[in-house]
Amino acid sequence: MKYTEAAIGRVFIFRLEHGDRIPNVIEKFATDHNINMASVLFLGGADTGSKIVVGPADGNSPHPVPMVTALKGTSEAVGVGTLIRNESNIPKLHLHAAFGREEHTTSGCTREGVLIWQIGEVIITELLPQKLTTRKINPATSFELLEIEPDSNTN
Repeated sequence: MKYTEAAIGRVFIFRLEHGDRIPNVIEKFATDHNINMASVLFLGGADTGSKIVVGPADGNSPHPVPMVTALKGTSEAVGVGTLIRNESNIPKLHLHAAFGREEHTTSGCTREGVLIWQIGEVIITELLPQKLTTRKINPATSFELLEIEPDSNTN
């Protein structure tokens, strides 16, 4: 385990509009407001056809292929995630969400594109870490993983 301590910076509360796309709109907001690291909360509606990653096709593969599914109807949604800049200094959102319609629920990562249906509410809590924190491509998995500057806080 690697960790760093962080203080809370600015807090942003905003409303997404019908047709806005996660992660694009949140990553652009982070760029425009110079947010380097944050926690993200989301709730609202997701439109039909939104795409989410629902797992690797083979969890034992050295380079897992993501399974992507499209929402088959307008759905209620709630999600939580992190926003951290990558090696190219671009804010990258890692948001997992649950989507419900009637008695059916599916959950997954929003990186393939979730379209807002009517309303989406987001709270971004900026985090001010004490150590350099970034996302870096892991050559073993091809995942863009959280990296924290090494120090004595490593087990």
